[in-house]
Amino acid sequence: MDFLPVWPVEMNTLFFFGFLLFCGALGGFLAHRMSWLPSITGFMLVGLIAGPNVLGIFDHASLAQASIVIDIALALILYRLGLSLDFKALIHDKALLLVSLAESALTFGAVYFAMVFMGVDQLVAAVVAAIAISSSPAVLLHVSHELGAHGPTTSKAQALVALNNVWAFMVFAALMPALYSKSAAPVETMIWAPLYQLVGSTVLGMVLGWILHLVARLTKQATQYTLALVVGAVSMTLGLALTFGLSALFAPLVLGVVVRTAEKQNLIAKLEFGPAFELFFVALFVYAGANLHLHEMVAFAPAAAVYVIARSAAKWIGVTAIGSLVRWPKRRNMTAGLMLWPMAGMAIGLANNMTVQFPILGAEVASIVLAAVAVFETIGPPVVARALRLANEVGEGEDEQDWSKLHTGTGNKDESANHAG
Repeated sequence: MDFLPVWPVEMNTLFFFGFLLFCGALGGFLAHRMSWLPSITGFMLVGLIAGPNVLGIFDHASLAQASIVIDIALALILYRLGLSLDFKALIHDKALLLVSLAESALTFGAVYFAMVFMGVDQLVAAVVAAIAISSSPAVLLHVSHELGAHGPTTSKAQALVALNNVWAFMVFAALMPALYSKSAAPVETMIWAPLYQLVGSTVLGMVLGWILHLVARLTKQATQYTLALVVGAVSMTLGLALTFGLSALFAPLVLGVVVRTAEKQNLIAKLEFGPAFELFFVALFVYAGANLHLHEMVAFAPAAAVYVIARSAAKWIGVTAIGSLVRWPKRRNMTAGLMLWPMAGMAIGLANNMTVQFPILGAEVASIVLAAVAVFETIGPPVVARALRLANEVGEGEDEQDWSKLHTGTGNKDESANHAG
C-alpha cells in the first residue's frame, strides 16, 4: 500500500521543533513549581531526560535535523545582543572598553596556562582559551527578562557579553593561520581564509544592517511590519552567511551593532519581540540539554573542571579588579563578572567549526569545550539570577538606562544613591 509511510518513519524538522517546545513547556512548569529553579535549568533538564543520554526519545542525528531552528534562535539572540552596543558611544566609554579588554585578556591567559598545565597541546590550549572569552547572551537575556531585571549593571553586563563574543571571534580568527599551518594547508589558505571569515562576516552584517535601518526609516509609519522586517533581515543574514561560508554567529551580532549605531531615533533598536520570542529561548535550551555529551564530560572531566575554574575566576576577578580601577560602583564590580559566566552559543559554534575544518584537533577542542559548556549551562542560570538580585536590579530595581549614557557621572551617582538605601 503505497499511501502508507515507509517504516521506520523519519520525523521532520517541524516535528522536532514542536517536540522541543512541548518538552520546554514541561520544563518550565517544573521550574515554576520550584521557585529556586531558573526556567532555563528546567528546559535543559527536560531536554537531557528526553534526549539520547537518558530516555533516547530522539538521538543526535535527529537533533541535527532541528539545527536550522537553533541557528535562527541563536541569530535572533545575537542580533538582540548586538543592539546593546552603540559603536559611537562605545568609543567614548573608555572604561567599558578597558574592563572588557582586560577581562578578556585575563580569561585567555588563565585558561591557556591552565590547559597547558593539564598537558593539553599548546595550540589546542590557545583555541579553547579563545573560545573561553565568549559568553552566552541567551542566558543573561532570558534570566534578566524572566526576573524583570533592568538597570545600569544589567546593561553593562549585556555590553560586556557582546564585546566578549566579538573578542572571542577575533582571537579565534587570529589563530586560524596556525591551525591551517599545522594541517599543512597552502599558504594562500592560511592567509586568506581567516580574513574572508572575519571581513566577510563583518561586511555582510554591515550591509544588511544599513539596509534594515533604511527600510525601517522608510516604513516607520507602518510599525505593524517592523517585527517582520527584523526577523526577515536576521534570517537573510543567517542564510547568506551559511551560503557563502561565513560566520552564522558573528554576522547577526554585527547586524545588531550597526542598527543600534545607525539609529538616531528608536525605530527598531528598542523593538520588543514579545512573548513569541520566548519560543526560541525554549527550543534553544531544550536542544542544549538534549545535546549534552555526557561521555565527553566524563572523559575530559579533569581538564574541563580546571577550565571551568580558571575561566570563572578570571572573568569575576577581571571585572571586579579593573572595574574598581575605573571607579565603577562596588556592587556592579562584584556582580557583572558573574553574569559573564554562562557559555553556550558562540562557544558551541566555534567548537563545531573546529571539528569541521580541523577534525583531529577539533575533536579535542570540542570535547573540552562541550564538557565545560555543560557545566556552565547548568550553574550559569542560578548564578546570573543571584547576581541580578545582588545588583538590586530585579523587579523593583532601578529604571532601565541606556548603557551608552553611563560614561557620564550621572548614572553612577544615581546608582550609588539607590544602593545607599
